[in-house]
Amino acid sequence: MYGEGAVTGIKEAIREKAQTAGFDATGFAMAADDGTSGAHLAAFLARGLHGDMGWMARTAERRASPQALWAEARSVVVLGASYAPANNPLASLDRRDCATVSVYARGRDYHNVLKKRLKGLARWMAETYACDVKVFVDTAPVMEKPLAARAGIGWQGKHTNLVSRRFGSWLFLGEVFTTLDIAPDTPATDLCGTCDRCRDACPTDALVEPYRIEPRRCVSYLTIEHKGSVAPELRAAMGNRIYGCDDCLAACPWNKFAAPTEDDAYLPRDELAAPRLAELARLDDAGFRRLFAGSPIKRTGRDRFLRNVLNAIGNSDDTSLADAARECLGDDSPMVRGMAVWALSRILDRSPMERLGNRLMADETDAGVRAEWQAVLGLNADSG
Repeated sequence: MYGEGAVTGIKEAIREKAQTAGFDATGFAMAADDGTSGAHLAAFLARGLHGDMGWMARTAERRASPQALWAEARSVVVLGASYAPANNPLASLDRRDCATVSVYARGRDYHNVLKKRLKGLARWMAETYACDVKVFVDTAPVMEKPLAARAGIGWQGKHTNLVSRRFGSWLFLGEVFTTLDIAPDTPATDLCGTCDRCRDACPTDALVEPYRIEPRRCVSYLTIEHKGSVAPELRAAMGNRIYGCDDCLAACPWNKFAAPTEDDAYLPRDELAAPRLAELARLDDAGFRRLFAGSPIKRTGRDRFLRNVLNAIGNSDDTSLADAARECLGDDSPMVRGMAVWALSRILDRSPMERLGNRLMADETDAGVRAEWQAVLGLNADSG
């Protein structure tokens, strides 16, 4: 396959060009199905583990292998960009009047940054080698982590994320599919050994066994993908994490080899290092859009974001945040109103909660919000 007629001598040139374009790791994999990724995806979907991520089921056929997505593809160039933080990404967990935002979301939206750089690399490949190319990053139906493992960039750790010997657990991934026939790199070897630190670190016990996650318990899923109210039994464990979760990533011992990124695109914005919960809870839609312009957080939408903020307020043990939560009781979004009820019940005494409930329940038309009040006040479903 890689004898006469195959394109040779281009891997080093592509790696050099990729580094110039802003990528820290480059690997090569065959576009053909490896016989395992599609089967693993089918089993994952059959168990319903994708939760509200309906796009995974809708794109399953194309997601199964690179050639299912683009039949003409012969090779995949897998690119990694490090966003390793300079400081402890979990430092804000102890500041309960503040929020914790995942490291990857503290800078510019990596989707936009990577896609622009991928397009530049792909354009150069097409012009230099007269090949066809397509670029993908995250939101496309590509199984990026298995591809990156096949391309030798890293292995999927017990937290199910990619781990690199050089960059730890802090890599963004993107791909250039090409009609070029390029010899694949040697797949990465799993070096997790007996280490279980990532699983031990998970606040909601979502890593049910090594290399398998229950996404519907994962804080990243709950704060980003989940569209409804968070299950009551998971709320307290989420702490003040309002967008994503770095606990399992930060626990990885391979991170000690990762130098902090110096790429301006991924450096954190100061206002997202430990934003004040009271200020976030008072964001209207226009304010939300202004604050998170150019940020991946904007995709979640203001209502789901405030749901997360109010959950964090409920876990704060800080009565000074009651006013901000109380203002949300009249929000247009039932999801926000319902979480405001729960948050206030955690930081106020019963008497003020009863007064609020007596005043607001009579006019509440949403069944979910009424259920929150009933749970807080100890009423049955027919009360009020």
